[in-house]
Amino acid sequence: MTSRTEIHAAASLARWLLVNALVWLTLALYTLSANADRIKDVASFSGVRTNQLVGYGVVVGLDNTGDTSNLTSQALGNLMGNLGVSPGSTVSSKNAASVMVTASLPAFSKPGQAIDVTVSALGGSKSLRGGTLLMTPLKGLDGQVYAMAQGSLMVGGAGASAGGSSAQINHLSAGRIPGGATVERAVPTRLGQGDFVQLELKEADFTTAARVISAVDAGLGKGLATAMDGRVIQVRAPLDSTQRVAFLASLENLNLNPATATARIIINPRTGSIVMNQMVTVDKCAVAHGNLSVTISADTQVSQPNALAGGETVATTKADVQIKSDKGELVMLPATTTLSDVVKALNAVGASPQDLLAILQAMKAAGALKAELEVI
Repeated sequence: MTSRTEIHAAASLARWLLVNALVWLTLALYTLSANADRIKDVASFSGVRTNQLVGYGVVVGLDNTGDTSNLTSQALGNLMGNLGVSPGSTVSSKNAASVMVTASLPAFSKPGQAIDVTVSALGGSKSLRGGTLLMTPLKGLDGQVYAMAQGSLMVGGAGASAGGSSAQINHLSAGRIPGGATVERAVPTRLGQGDFVQLELKEADFTTAARVISAVDAGLGKGLATAMDGRVIQVRAPLDSTQRVAFLASLENLNLNPATATARIIINPRTGSIVMNQMVTVDKCAVAHGNLSVTISADTQVSQPNALAGGETVATTKADVQIKSDKGELVMLPATTTLSDVVKALNAVGASPQDLLAILQAMKAAGALKAELEVI
């Protein structure tokens, strides 16, 4: 027969277990929400995109740092002719420069909206600092004018030269004009056809597509989302424009846990840059690395004969070639599963970034590097 003390102890134990279970459940839900992404972070709506614009223009007001190319002279002559001024001869000025003007036209842009433009020197201009861009039409891929640009340039740099010497800070051949273009023509943007809109994942992944459907089913109702493939998800949306905007706002803010990123290493052999994500792992392997350097130097010597010898002065070159090979020690790399350990293991080899390019490729070929190598 069970006593009251035992019943009380069992009830206390049950309450304690229930409280701990609720605490752990709360922590788990908090962790999931902290690691969750919104749908708008991993996907975008089909048809909602920017459009690239480009145009040719002339920058004036330069401090004798422009170019005198035929293109600039012709552009200045045409411009003055349009303004009712007939130049007597070819217009040429070091205070003007030919430039290319580029801009991105955002989705849903309307006439009258201001957008930023980038101005880049086309000829031999040394600096665009202090210049003013004259009215420049910006055209799209179809040849239509979508914006007009004009304004004073902002160049993030400085430079000076005198007596054959020069000094320069940053790049002076390109600048920006914030709000320097005014939209003149709108680009029609359609959010889906009929009852449906389409979500396009930024990176094709079947797991992420399935999790997007689960998030839509849980947040907005079952049966609204259908996966067309590993990138496109079709979602049923209201036909009324006001309701559709509110529905899409709710849709893009739904939380989900996207699939784990693929282990990848990005290599730029031109600059020696190496970037890897946290999924990169390394199996146990041994690496031997040695540096080989070749140095060639030339010393010019002059052979001068005696005053009465009747010979000629001859210049000779003496070359010195040196080959230096550093001893490469065998380094054991342990099996690692974290990015910090991978970095420490590669640093232990003592190789330069350029040498690490070859080492990573060799480790990949040996099967010790668990990552995709992408050369850009």
